[in-house]
Amino acid sequence: MSDMRRREFIAALGGAAATWRLPAMAQQVKSVRRIGVLMAVENDAEGQARIKAFQSESERLGWLHGQNVQIDYRFGVGGVDRVRDYATELIGARPDVIVANGPQALAALQQHTSAIPIVFVQVADPVEVGFVASLAHPGGNITGFVSYEKAMGGKYLELLKEIAPGVTRVSVIITPDNATNALFSHVIQGVAASIGMPSTSAAVRDVAEIERTIDAFASNSNGGLIVVANPITNTYRELIAALAARHRLPAIYQYRYFITAGGLASYGPDVGDLFRRSASYVDRILKGEKPGDLPVQLPTKFELVINLKTAKSLGLTISREFLLRADELIE
Repeated sequence: MSDMRRREFIAALGGAAATWRLPAMAQQVKSVRRIGVLMAVENDAEGQARIKAFQSESERLGWLHGQNVQIDYRFGVGGVDRVRDYATELIGARPDVIVANGPQALAALQQHTSAIPIVFVQVADPVEVGFVASLAHPGGNITGFVSYEKAMGGKYLELLKEIAPGVTRVSVIITPDNATNALFSHVIQGVAASIGMPSTSAAVRDVAEIERTIDAFASNSNGGLIVVANPITNTYRELIAALAARHRLPAIYQYRYFITAGGLASYGPDVGDLFRRSASYVDRILKGEKPGDLPVQLPTKFELVINLKTAKSLGLTISREFLLRADELIE
């Protein structure tokens, strides 16, 4: 073989090798999947606990952040506009799937995409609000994990009366930007009406409205609060607990983190468990399953938490039977 032909042959081999490397490199890039996570809480201890639960289970399923998956987190607190902005950012990154924490986050994402799979966490009654067609067959690009059913509203009023029998009227604290809050409040007020208890629904958006609302409600005696979880009440949970204590208002909350912030009692799902379970749906979607074929799931773990110090400061005597039902007593 002449020197010229030998050089041509080697050059051809080099070109072929480069061509063979291109699909391999493309496959390597494609193998790193992308997950977006839009949180409904701030990046505090509670937010980090939720992330840890999700990421730990994702790792157990083989998805390692920074290796075969990139996870982009956004903490959508501070108003509806910020949630929408973060939703736009996450969708713009073209993720393979998005985890939406709460109805506000889910609504913002739903407005922008009907193609990217979405797994929601902590959304109540997604069928009535219009997020999915049914729990068994959600259809479309959305599925997820329900935080509670609206019928549970009666349970919160029952707990309030049991822990503070002197309560004769109730105010339900919600935010106007959360459709499921309104549904939940409507159920509570319906149950209150059935037992002849006056009730109001108070929508708050910021610190000023929280203070004004609770101060005004406390101007009359024998009142109690039911605080519905949402980005506003989550963010200002310490303030709400402090105002309730100042005005000696017994209050029932939905999640444990309100009680560690000084609230009286909570009953609701184990949020960490919901986030752990959401990782399993993300895993299945990344492996090719369609969100519309994955049934919406209900909570399986609930916890009743009581702050004994707060109960004592309010002058409440809680029965031994009630205390024995609690999953955790905080002193």
